[in-house]
Amino acid sequence: MQASGRRVLEIERDAVAGLLPRIDAAFAQACAVMLGCSGRVVVTGMGKSGHIGNKIAATLASTGTPSFFVHPGEASHGDLGMITRQDVVLAISNSGETAEVLTILPLIKRMGAPLIAMTGKPGSTLALSAEVHLDVSVPQEACPHNLAPTASTTATLAMGDALAVALLEARGFTQEDFARSHPGGTLGRRLLLKISDLMHTGTRVPRVGPEATLSEALLEMTRKGLGMTAIVDAQGRALGIFTDGDLRRVIDHGLDVRSLRIAEVMTKGGKSVGAEQLAVEAVNLMDRHKITVLTVQDAEHRVLGVIHMHDLLRAGVV
Repeated sequence: MQASGRRVLEIERDAVAGLLPRIDAAFAQACAVMLGCSGRVVVTGMGKSGHIGNKIAATLASTGTPSFFVHPGEASHGDLGMITRQDVVLAISNSGETAEVLTILPLIKRMGAPLIAMTGKPGSTLALSAEVHLDVSVPQEACPHNLAPTASTTATLAMGDALAVALLEARGFTQEDFARSHPGGTLGRRLLLKISDLMHTGTRVPRVGPEATLSEALLEMTRKGLGMTAIVDAQGRALGIFTDGDLRRVIDHGLDVRSLRIAEVMTKGGKSVGAEQLAVEAVNLMDRHKITVLTVQDAEHRVLGVIHMHDLLRAGVV
């Protein structure tokens, strides 16, 4: 079984390596056609080619090239109306003779939508009907009977990835662009969520004046439950911060909790962030300084809110 598994991977590795010389003028032409498309790239294919086509369409769509998959059988029964002359059709068939795909070719031609074909047979009907043909032929399938689509589907998928990434780079598609199409993913949260989306504001922000006693500050910390309090002046500008860690140091030094003023034991200044910064920047600042909470301040150092590591964890930024 191990030997069989290794043989499969070796055959599929060689199939993908065999595509390198075929990243040629035809590949560049296919990219240019898709790049110039004012509509969508419509991918179609039957059976295993359809499954691969679905994935290629999804990869194109998530990397800046609007795309969707149309089943060729369903296209003959109404779904062809999803394709317009502004679209580009990417048709996938290893044999190049898949009946369901060939049935819709005349209608695509009549519509005037450019056709790109990916086949394993450069002399096939589909290959010869296309404006651009991408050869994804393989010497053999990994299946010992040379029947089950294995190496051929791997090669087709790899060619689809090559198209998607080439188009991504040509468009200057950025991490931020990727995040906008993946708002529910980890990357999307890291690149889209701002501190203002997560921070505690208003009455939820623990704050006391510099003349408050340490015991009063502790009551404020307990009420707000963030393990800290900001110390602010009459205009709401930050003077310092007092945290659970500072309290432990006070106790270690045997100081009187009831008589001390908070200004005497606070950490002056403290680390802060701006409300419009990305939430991931707060994570990086906390990691760098080994802390778990930050005040959020404006340009005049007025305290606008507080953000805690727990808020970042809940939001999936960490």
